[in-house]
Amino acid sequence: MTASMARARPQFVEKFRTRHGAIIYYFRVGKGARVRLPDELFSDEFKRAYKEALMAHLAGELKADDGKTLGWLIDQYRESQQYGELAQETRKQFKYQLNRMKEKAGKAPLHELTSASIVSGRDVRRGKPSDANKYLRASKKLFDFAVERGWLRDNPAKGVEKVPLPNKRVGFLQWEEDDLKMFEARWPVGTRERLAMDLLLYTGVRRSDAVRLGKQHMRRNGEIVIRTDKSVNSGYPVEVTITILPPLARSIAATPTGDLTFLINQLGRPWKKESFGNWFKRACTEAGIKEDGKAAHGLRKVAATRAAEAGATEAELNAMFGWTEGSGEAAHYIRRASRAKLARSGQAKVVAIPQTFPQTEQET
Repeated sequence: MTASMARARPQFVEKFRTRHGAIIYYFRVGKGARVRLPDELFSDEFKRAYKEALMAHLAGELKADDGKTLGWLIDQYRESQQYGELAQETRKQFKYQLNRMKEKAGKAPLHELTSASIVSGRDVRRGKPSDANKYLRASKKLFDFAVERGWLRDNPAKGVEKVPLPNKRVGFLQWEEDDLKMFEARWPVGTRERLAMDLLLYTGVRRSDAVRLGKQHMRRNGEIVIRTDKSVNSGYPVEVTITILPPLARSIAATPTGDLTFLINQLGRPWKKESFGNWFKRACTEAGIKEDGKAAHGLRKVAATRAAEAGATEAELNAMFGWTEGSGEAAHYIRRASRAKLARSGQAKVVAIPQTFPQTEQET
């Protein structure tokens, strides 16, 4: 079997056998006119002719009555291999965005969608910047899929700018030592809120992993071993090993926990990460930590900062927090810890400088 025979024919290419037994190819969309293509499938001449026919079709296609609507495209994409290969978390986000798009504008003819349409959809969501950007991400993938199949000439979402995130510059705020003291004073050992803080602080895991941690992740040597949720969803699982420090061990022993997870909600069930984040934020507010941006992830930053200031190397930090080599996350904390040490060292030298300024008459 030749290479050309083993490959699937391009879209809109029809194969015919003449009464003399010869194989010929046509370009044809639906019940439209046929365009004869060169006989040698996948030859350079065939590719040029196919591209010309496809461009000519795109120039005049997609009339309002061709049946191709936004809803139809979304259905095609949801059934495609490209959609199935998305990471689990990405697929979950896309499903939500695509369902909303189909509900609001599913009957819109595909050929009428423009960049202005996408900008309008983005601006409707602008009050929630993260939601707006997830909508853009899903739209770009959806219309890339349409372009690849010849249903659109251009991607209308291409070039549409994301909405700036409020915390893009500083990210989630890191907790201060006073914040930790206030939280510990309000939520003593034995409360679910304190266990949540201790898990986040003494393991350094993300909230998506904190709500999954349980007895099944504990080892006899006093360690926790878990594959991070973020890495599993990306298709490249990363396993982290965490020593169970004494404060965390005391907190786990003193707090009612679930069968599969340490953290449980009011009904005794495992948390979903979104619900947990909202609940924990309320616990922070009740403890007097009301600054926007200080949430569960800020405790992960405390853990990373403490490790870096204690002298952890970049490789050690990557292993502890599940960061990949070259991500720059570990290097960021090491640089900041080094700058803090240099600043303290420099300040000590300033204090140690002997007084050499001329004395005033009052000082003599």
